[in-house]
Amino acid sequence: MRLVAVDMDGTLMGSDGRVSGRNLAAMKAAELAGVQVVVATGRRHCYAMRVLRGLGLREEDALISSNGTVTRTIGAKLLDRTLLPLETARWLCSHIDEFRNALVVTFDKVGADGEDARGALVVEDLAELNASIGKWMVANEPYIERVVPIERALEGEAPIQMMLCGTVERMRRAEARLLEHPGVSAVGVTPLRKDEVRRLENLGLAEGGITPQERASVVEAALHRTEYPERDLSIVDILPAGCSKGSALLRLAEGRGVKAEEILAIGDNWNDVSMLEVAGRAVLMGNAPDDLKTVAAERGWVVGLRHDEDGVAAAIEAVLNGPRVTR
Repeated sequence: MRLVAVDMDGTLMGSDGRVSGRNLAAMKAAELAGVQVVVATGRRHCYAMRVLRGLGLREEDALISSNGTVTRTIGAKLLDRTLLPLETARWLCSHIDEFRNALVVTFDKVGADGEDARGALVVEDLAELNASIGKWMVANEPYIERVVPIERALEGEAPIQMMLCGTVERMRRAEARLLEHPGVSAVGVTPLRKDEVRRLENLGLAEGGITPQERASVVEAALHRTEYPERDLSIVDILPAGCSKGSALLRLAEGRGVKAEEILAIGDNWNDVSMLEVAGRAVLMGNAPDDLKTVAAERGWVVGLRHDEDGVAAAIEAVLNGPRVTR
């Protein structure tokens, strides 16, 4: 192992929202052994640093944020970034009109100190978001700007992502609505649904099927879903096409001379699947959703300990010291 990529919420962080001493010690032990440590999160850079700042991580360590759209160092040096085209963001607002009260548009306004500016997060409606992710809204109040209609925020710089938040049932409906458009793809889904193929055939892009190249020619946005069934909360992230934790991780690893088979990836949710798929070793946390554990069993991933049992430390220690720790 030459690189370990670790998710944050539900993985590196315990149920108290903190990084345990054992998890931190394991990450530092990996670095002492010559292993690069990368944090890969759905959080944007500024919000991730709320937790990571002060832990003693190296300034040059990489932080993949916003599910792979941005990669910076812990010291806030920009390494990689992909923007969601303005025209794509505008038609997405119209396409999901029913769900716009659950919509957050995110812009990369990180300064040299790693902090965001107000307007990094733009919403049209506050009530629905306060009801579903109230603590997050309070914590991010300094960065939130209300713009009505939200399309007015899309007249200048391009965003890095859009996000929908709500109950599991409502967000599954939102995801289904998004996937009705041929320009939207579910990350990690290679086969197309029959209705997707039909629509693309009608556009003259496929004859009885579609190649990956043909699919890429029309896909403008990709979805990532994160679910917390015990809280009846789901987050659907809408990213630029081709963006994911996995793709960002591979680009970073290639630039640092690390092969995919030399990567250990640790995560707990659906938005971690892309990096678990590309890594040579994959560990799914014991607190992952049950349906994702089924996927893990099918793909031969290790199911480790829970986030409140120092599962990250157990996974890293197992690789550094010997046998794997599994449930």
